[in-house]
Amino acid sequence: MNWRRLLAIVIKEMRQLRRDRITLAMIIGIPVMQLVLFGYAINLNLRGLDAAIVDQAGTSGSRAVVMDMLATGVIRSSADADTPQELVAMLRRGDISVGVVIPADFERRRLDGREAVQVMVDGSDTVVQSAAIQLARMPIAGATGASASARPGAAEPIGVVAFYNPERRSAVNIVPGLIGVILTMTMVLFTGVAIVRERERGNMELLIATPISRSELMVGKVLPYAVIGLVQTTVVLLLGLWLFQVPVLGRVLHVYLAAVLLILANLTLGLLISTKARSQFQAMQMTFFVFLPSILLSGFMFPFAGMPTVVQWIAEALPLTHFLRLIRGIMLRGASLWELWPDVLALIGFTAAMMTLAIQRFRKRLD
Repeated sequence: MNWRRLLAIVIKEMRQLRRDRITLAMIIGIPVMQLVLFGYAINLNLRGLDAAIVDQAGTSGSRAVVMDMLATGVIRSSADADTPQELVAMLRRGDISVGVVIPADFERRRLDGREAVQVMVDGSDTVVQSAAIQLARMPIAGATGASASARPGAAEPIGVVAFYNPERRSAVNIVPGLIGVILTMTMVLFTGVAIVRERERGNMELLIATPISRSELMVGKVLPYAVIGLVQTTVVLLLGLWLFQVPVLGRVLHVYLAAVLLILANLTLGLLISTKARSQFQAMQMTFFVFLPSILLSGFMFPFAGMPTVVQWIAEALPLTHFLRLIRGIMLRGASLWELWPDVLALIGFTAAMMTLAIQRFRKRLD
């Protein structure tokens, strides 16, 4: 062992790392990113769940119940509704996570010891369902009268009705999200190395000599992987139905249309990465920077409602966030793709922006 030669190799590697900005960013960025995400952005104590309240009683007691529920901070009134049917429609579209119904005979029910308030919750997210159950068990002034609590066998003053996943099976919530996670991981990675691979294998010279345009090249790179993404979607759907009995309440066509939107968004993002990366290894590194925030901030692993407002704004820029709303709305709540149009437009806009940037950055030359 020659220590002088060994030291020369170490110095050479350190200088190479210093010139490799992406690797240097990962050395510092990954610990910082994980610390910030897990310490600040991830919060399992849900607060501020979007809710709508239908108070058909309109009494001082019913208003006191509403104020006590809002005072807990678990829910916030984000939409208006006049009937329970409107609440059900809002739950199906994903506009709200919790609906509260106070019937017209609220006072009589309270005095008789019957269920006086009903909480409707989107049970497709088991964490949201647990938060709603805790909300219903809280002692609320005006909802538990002395006569009701003293009567043997009296019903709980607040009842909880869980839609879409009453059994609280975690697989029902996870499997649809896995479609998005798998597509994000594979599609971005596949196209992330596409252009770089052409350079490393020497195929770029052939492409330069052809009359093909930049747009034709980029779109041609995307389409084959789109078919692969649809195959992956089919595999997850079939296995989810066979192994975990995950329902598909909406139209299967809408499921595939939503998958196409995410596939195109991820493929164009991968193309943009490939125009920036100098090697396939760098492309993989940059893909990791995209995948980590996507899986943590999109609502797949941790509830979206528990994140700070600033983090939610960042998550809105991630394609996986919008796809999870689409796929869970279609598969678990039976919503149509057109009812979830804001997320559809978000994915279309993201795809158009990424493709435009990728085409502008790509140059048919070797330098």
